[in-house]
Amino acid sequence: MKVYPTSKIRNIALVGHGGTGKTSLAEAMIFDTGAIKRLGKVDEGNTVADFYPEETKKKITISTALVPCEYRDHKINILDTPGYADFYYEVVGTLKVVDSMAVVLSATAGVEVQTEVIWEDNPSIPKFAFINKMDRENADFYKTLNEMKDVFSDNIVPVQLPIGSQDTFKGVVDLIKMKALIFEPGTGQCSEEDIPTDMMDDVETYKEQLIEAAAEADDELLTKYLEGEELTDEEVLKGIKEAATSGSAVFVFCGAALNNIAVQPFMDFIVDCAAPPESNPALAGKDLEKDPLAAQVFKTIADPYIGRLTMFRVFTGKMKPDSVVYNANKEKDEKIAQVLVMIGKEQAAVPELYAGDIAAVAKLAVTSTGDTLTVKANPVIMDPIEFPEPTLSIAIEPKSKGDEDKLSGAMQRLLEEDPTIQVDKNVETKQTILKAMGDTHIDIVIEKLARKFGVDVITKEMKIPYRETIRATVEAEGKHKKQSGGHGQYGHVWVKFEPLAEGNFQFEENVFGGAVPRQYFPAVEKGLTEALDEGVLAGYPVTNIKATLYDGSYHSVDSSEMAFKMAARLAFRKGIEAAKPVLLEPVVNVEIEVPDAFMGDIIGDLNSKRGRVQGMEPAGKKQVIKAQVPLAEMARYTIDLKSMTQGRGKFHMEFSHYEEVPAQNAEKIIEKAKQEKEQEK
Repeated sequence: MKVYPTSKIRNIALVGHGGTGKTSLAEAMIFDTGAIKRLGKVDEGNTVADFYPEETKKKITISTALVPCEYRDHKINILDTPGYADFYYEVVGTLKVVDSMAVVLSATAGVEVQTEVIWEDNPSIPKFAFINKMDRENADFYKTLNEMKDVFSDNIVPVQLPIGSQDTFKGVVDLIKMKALIFEPGTGQCSEEDIPTDMMDDVETYKEQLIEAAAEADDELLTKYLEGEELTDEEVLKGIKEAATSGSAVFVFCGAALNNIAVQPFMDFIVDCAAPPESNPALAGKDLEKDPLAAQVFKTIADPYIGRLTMFRVFTGKMKPDSVVYNANKEKDEKIAQVLVMIGKEQAAVPELYAGDIAAVAKLAVTSTGDTLTVKANPVIMDPIEFPEPTLSIAIEPKSKGDEDKLSGAMQRLLEEDPTIQVDKNVETKQTILKAMGDTHIDIVIEKLARKFGVDVITKEMKIPYRETIRATVEAEGKHKKQSGGHGQYGHVWVKFEPLAEGNFQFEENVFGGAVPRQYFPAVEKGLTEALDEGVLAGYPVTNIKATLYDGSYHSVDSSEMAFKMAARLAFRKGIEAAKPVLLEPVVNVEIEVPDAFMGDIIGDLNSKRGRVQGMEPAGKKQVIKAQVPLAEMARYTIDLKSMTQGRGKFHMEFSHYEEVPAQNAEKIIEKAKQEKEQEK
């Protein structure tokens, strides 16, 4: 692949709900340029963009693929993104480095949830749309078009109308050329014909809308239009280009990617009208060629064989092989060996890369997703990429007991690749907790661990870190007395236990007359501190407790630190059992953002989860509900919320405090803990 100057580059993200045919559209585009000789199919697992085993197995895109194609002396960097919510972070990273997004919709399903989410989250990125699957049963272009107008407030304007529908779909009317384009299925080849007479009324209506959208993008054209003068085809095209670049209108195409019908006119539009790299708002006031290098990493691929592969866009300056660049985020130099153009899973080295282009480099030492590669003398840091936070937690452990270190290393590599995974070791429950975006995401992580790194893991339910405390003040005796050959063991204490409002544990001594010698106080404290690890109800750590050593006795020969430590533990056990012990559970603060229509369902569900709604406030078109909910009730909330809101809701939670578990719930938790202990024995 040759090197292209900035003006000849177009960076396009294919986005939309899963199953709309983004990968098939990318495949048809590269087929039409002659880069591949056979049109691959997602169902057959042979497309250029979906090449990971997990993708071919599940027949979905899980990772953004760069598929550049050369067309009419331009380079179109097509970035095929996942359409499933679990992999939305891939879309977020990709949209940071493109100049337009092509929203792909299904003519049978219309506007779907993930399409809405992407559209709403990215109001300022110029968009155009491709209504796909026009050859399918129940395909309806006009219904989908009207749905787009209803759901999105943007200026939605078709530049094509379909000729036929479902099994009669054979081409489109080009409203710019005012010609009918008839396609030969599968080949992409087309012939120009006159517009069918029965379509002329619709054609004239939509042509007028197109001219109006073009005129509104340019003050000179608008004046001419309002004065009743007719705009030439060149003027209309100029206005369309300005509207597409600024995002003032969303131009709509239609076709059938799987049969390669009407894909080429879509590519013509990208070359002629889509936003060029220099129009990107991140480059306002910058000279793309003369300014020093600034390249941002938007994706990292962890490959066990070739190492780390770093994908980036050059915003200003040039990237050259055999050079040294400066990672401004890590403040470290990085050696660039080769600059690689990615074509799906294939790579090709290029001699240099101009501003606006997208490529990859292998084996960088410290660079991670979001970092800026620049020059040390004049460093630039691009705005960070704000990835969504993971909300579904599950415990994982290796199938083979000896694989703990191997799992840790493999997870570290996957963390480089996936910025939304979090892995934590919970000290209290002793579980390794994997946090991800959803069930499918967790499945993919587990599959990757096995395939890439040879680590098989099993998943378990995440244990809730309950705690225990006391509600009464008691005094308890602990006596450790043991006589054996030689020295015996003797330690004797009286300890007062009482609830502590603030803090986990407080120890005091109030011994008179040397009943317990001072040198044994630390041993008593240590015995009590160690005993805190396991409460009397269900074996959970004990918290919010004050212990005061106030009396006891000792033996001049047989007493020792160990004996007093043991006596303290005995006192603890007796005292806690008598002091009305209760179970505590972690409570989290939750903020849930949902459309108005789902408010009732969400609040009803929170009430059923023992939640307390604390307030609501508007956030654009949505409402934010604030509540406090026991953590135990939130384990599968990612899935619950997706189900209740059809994928339109999102939430954030963080730890708030511990509070007492209601008696009926506590009984079940204690019983379950006892059963688990029995099983361990």
